[in-house]
Amino acid sequence: MTTLPSRAPCTLLLALLASVTALSGCTVGPDYRGAPDIPGSQGNAFVRAPTAGLATTPAPSPWWTTLHDPQLNALIDAALAHNPNLQAAQARLRQSREQLLQQRTKALPNLSVDAAAVRVREPDLSLLQSSNNTQGGQGTNPSSGRGPLQLYTAAFDASWELDLFGGVRRATEASSAQAQAVEADFADVQVSLAAEVAQAYIGLRDQQQRLVLANQSSELAQKTLELVQQRRARGVAADADVERQTTQVENTRATLIPLDEQITESLDQLAVLTGQAPGALDQELSKPAALPVLPAAVPVDDPASLLRQRPDIRAAERRLASSNAQIGQHTADLFPKVTLMGFLGTTGVNPADLAKKSAFTWLGVPYLQWNVFDFGRTHSSIRQAEAGRDEAAATYTQTVLAALQDANNALSRYGHQRDSVTRLQQIEASANRSERLMHQRYGAGASSLIDLMDTQRTQFTAQQNLIEGQADLLKDLVSLQKSLGLGWQ
Repeated sequence: MTTLPSRAPCTLLLALLASVTALSGCTVGPDYRGAPDIPGSQGNAFVRAPTAGLATTPAPSPWWTTLHDPQLNALIDAALAHNPNLQAAQARLRQSREQLLQQRTKALPNLSVDAAAVRVREPDLSLLQSSNNTQGGQGTNPSSGRGPLQLYTAAFDASWELDLFGGVRRATEASSAQAQAVEADFADVQVSLAAEVAQAYIGLRDQQQRLVLANQSSELAQKTLELVQQRRARGVAADADVERQTTQVENTRATLIPLDEQITESLDQLAVLTGQAPGALDQELSKPAALPVLPAAVPVDDPASLLRQRPDIRAAERRLASSNAQIGQHTADLFPKVTLMGFLGTTGVNPADLAKKSAFTWLGVPYLQWNVFDFGRTHSSIRQAEAGRDEAAATYTQTVLAALQDANNALSRYGHQRDSVTRLQQIEASANRSERLMHQRYGAGASSLIDLMDTQRTQFTAQQNLIEGQADLLKDLVSLQKSLGLGWQ
């Protein structure tokens, strides 16, 4: 029996490993150099930022804690824990991570194990021959049947595609970037959800406060109508005065209906956002409460920090990196692929025979595959990947520009609404002073009760406008935090 020298397999193996090591560093396709620079995205400040009310410091991670409203904090925490849309985004994130894990395993060898135990009974050919002889007029020669045959086998199959030109590595790079993009999408859902809960909660408190003032104004208008009716009965007032005041009463009462409807809608919206059925928060939130406290200064960083923390920008950048890696993935198809295949098996008629050296058989095959003539399909795939990369780059640029526009618009709205609230505060202060002066005049007998009630109604209107303005300012603050990409965990 002829055997190979003992060093030959080792020498061949070492040579093969050396070749694989030398070629494994070759990765075709363009390396990712980062996202393109966007003009204006690396500035020191936003161009539409107001001159007051801002602080050039990093914002806290849970920005809603700066509003000092425990009920709002609890609602946002509940939404982040139970909102179905967020749970769906989290499931998509888990899927992308498992896809990345599957892609990484493609760089590893595949190993399979097969085992079988076969028991077969063959037909007794002598009986068949005897039967034929009997039909031909010859005598029979019966013989006993043969026993069943048994066969046991076990085998190991292995295959490993050598990533000589980096096609698998580029595919893993693309999957990794895609998984990071989905992770940024998940963060973007968190940002939007926190902002939506805050907007709905501020709207609820605004509507409740204005409804309280509208009820007070309605009661005041009703009392004024009763006084006018009394004056009409004494002949001091005309019918036109009664009708004018009746119109005022009905107009005031008419404002109660939409406010009550808006409160119901806000309660249901908050319930659904927190993963509950409509009406689940009625008992908890139906009691009117004050608006959250506006912070003295809003922390706002520079545009460069916006690019680092805003999830949609990070998602667009990661998808650009994934598209770039796909070019190399398709470029690797231009080159040959080498797969190492091996087989190790053992066979015997008894289980004990499987361990015998003579029962073993093995096979090792290096398999080369090179699709030389594909009539341009591979080059077409490369050009398609390059076009996808260019599209992702344009999408990234548009995302950054839209984010900068969003942030600047939010800053502009916040600044203008802050000025508007300052004016509304001045109007309310003037209405309060007017009510105090009219109350003094009424106490001194210099003015009538109707005049005092008219002044009080104006005061209620000023208070309602101020509350609505403060709520709009808080909503603009929430929009600003969302535009800066804050609120994800």
